[in-house]
Amino acid sequence: MIMSSSASYYRPHHIADALNWLSQEGGIIAAGCTDLLPLTTSPELSGKVLDVTAIKDMRGITDEGDHRRFGGATTWTDLIRADLPPAYDMLKLAAREIGSIQIQNTGTIAGNICNASPAADSVPCLLNLNASVELTAPKGKRVIPLDQFILGPRKTTRQADEIVTALVVPKTAETGFSSFRKLGARKYLIISIAMSAVRIVASEGKITEAAISIGSCSPVAKRLTKAEAALSGTVITPSLRADQMLSKADITSVISPIDDARGTADYRMEAAAVLVLETVDHCLDQIRASA
Repeated sequence: MIMSSSASYYRPHHIADALNWLSQEGGIIAAGCTDLLPLTTSPELSGKVLDVTAIKDMRGITDEGDHRRFGGATTWTDLIRADLPPAYDMLKLAAREIGSIQIQNTGTIAGNICNASPAADSVPCLLNLNASVELTAPKGKRVIPLDQFILGPRKTTRQADEIVTALVVPKTAETGFSSFRKLGARKYLIISIAMSAVRIVASEGKITEAAISIGSCSPVAKRLTKAEAALSGTVITPSLRADQMLSKADITSVISPIDDARGTADYRMEAAAVLVLETVDHCLDQIRASA
């Protein structure tokens, strides 16, 4: 990390020390810096910086009975290597496309959501897992759904004295098969033009639950509840394909893409529809292969 001579830098080993420093000093929270440094306008980080990456309780994935806890400083490499149910395959696929291997070794799950980029690759997957955000402050903890945490580009509900200490996924969302698709100008090391994450649960040859999300096509990633409802109850035949269940309107009615350097709004609309169909088809193939 490149620091200016005027910067105040603190890297505690305990959450209590971090909270105490943050409440007294304020400043920036650093958890990998893979987004923080590119957003810094100067060649060095200045001001007061709280580095949370040495806090042991903020790193790692633990089974807590009715939910699974992902420490906020858990890296993408940690996640890729973890033994997790197939419902997390979409998140692992997204993690493998978050920058280079070096970025995956340092970038963190909490940093990705706190950055609140519309193109944050983990967010569609975490939405499909009904993830919640654990925020810790000197006065205590609160846990809120992810879709209530991210308010817009670079904007969250985190208060100045709070640290995102974990992401929490209920065990009820750990069922089914999942997949992820991302479109960029090249295969790796690129910001998404559009992306799709899908989780499908089936029982006795029928779809019983579906979770579908799109990222990079709205100020925040969106769950496609209309498309999810269209899949529910469908009998999975050997020839069933996504375009037999979903129309373009089912997919694009809730997104609001923009024109930018990576693509036009119309292109994103078309791309999102194609990505969702491909991702659903991949999940269907996994379900049939497991039968």
